[in-house]
Amino acid sequence: MATDIKETTHAVEAASVMKLLSARPRLLALGEPTHGEDTLLDLRNDLFRQLVEQEGYRTIAIESDCMRGLVVDDYVTSGTGTLDEVMEHGFSHGWGSSAANRELVRWMRAYNDGRPAPEQLRFAGFDGSPLEITGAASPRQALTALHGYLSARVDADLFPCTAETLDRLLGDDDRWTNTAAMMDPTRSVGKSAEANELRLLADDLVSLLDEQTPHLIKETSREDWNRARLYGRTATGLLRYHSWMADTAPSRMTRLVGVRDRMMADNLLAVAERGPALVHAHNGHLQREKSTMRMGGRPLEWWSAGALVSAHLGEEYAFLATALGTIRHQGVDTPAPDSVEGLLYALPEDRYVVDAARLATALGDTRPAPRVSPWFGYAPLDPAHLAGFDGLVFVKDVPQS
Repeated sequence: MATDIKETTHAVEAASVMKLLSARPRLLALGEPTHGEDTLLDLRNDLFRQLVEQEGYRTIAIESDCMRGLVVDDYVTSGTGTLDEVMEHGFSHGWGSSAANRELVRWMRAYNDGRPAPEQLRFAGFDGSPLEITGAASPRQALTALHGYLSARVDADLFPCTAETLDRLLGDDDRWTNTAAMMDPTRSVGKSAEANELRLLADDLVSLLDEQTPHLIKETSREDWNRARLYGRTATGLLRYHSWMADTAPSRMTRLVGVRDRMMADNLLAVAERGPALVHAHNGHLQREKSTMRMGGRPLEWWSAGALVSAHLGEEYAFLATALGTIRHQGVDTPAPDSVEGLLYALPEDRYVVDAARLATALGDTRPAPRVSPWFGYAPLDPAHLAGFDGLVFVKDVPQS
């Protein structure tokens, strides 16, 4: 079997990846089974550079706050701000402290310097807020930005409300970001009278944006209009998320994780409109299969962003999962030899991309059981999902960043 598996592996290069695919995808998704390891982000950076230089890719989208991502995009396209400021304010999840993320932003800015706009690289965050177990952001920034864009260009008598009305209904942002609300729905403002009114107003503002599309693109630009669409998606998504935070139904947590991945998917579909992009996030957000987890003793199932995007784009969406051998500084040691990771670990190279379909054939009908991780922060490969991968990236050892 080892010989058969060896024949499924190739160097981790853009050319090797493209040979696995029937056509160049509009969104090439590269997953990771854990967060915060610069080894995996360095690999992502190397692959992105090759995709830019050899395949004409122009955008990278990562699992970070979509609103903060605008700060990074402004910097790499026009040099707005300083690199230090961008790393501090342009990322969520604390990922601005990553050396690999810093190098990505530095390289993109250097690449764009002096190039015309159509040839420039673009950056996007595609997470909705971010929306994590600790809570969610206030819809203020997105909602007021959308209102501001429209109010400067659309007749006032077409508006459902004034900026002052929005400010009054939003109130103190601390009400929205109260971390206690995630575990106690009664602490959430998501179903208050003010929140319900804001949901209606946000829907009206998004509708007004759509109705005025020809005028707005002519008065500003398609780029500015697309940014306003992002404001609208984020405002309505956050208000929907907060509403479910305040709900007491048994489906509450399933709806919360589902709303988050739906927001991610909508942002990725907008990224796809620009042209070919590399997407980087956790395997669980990018897979085609249903996502599952247990929370509070209750099983949750929902469709991931990747599954939703794949349903829309078909073959224009491709997914490369990443699997690992060891993360010794987190207690993840050499995988059992009868696991998929163990079989791949026995090969001599440090990293490679695997033809997932041929690997599945080599393994035969009896798939190994999933590896069990001793650390909650690492999600091992599910061998049953191999058929849903367009390729598999394997990294043998992940040293401490």
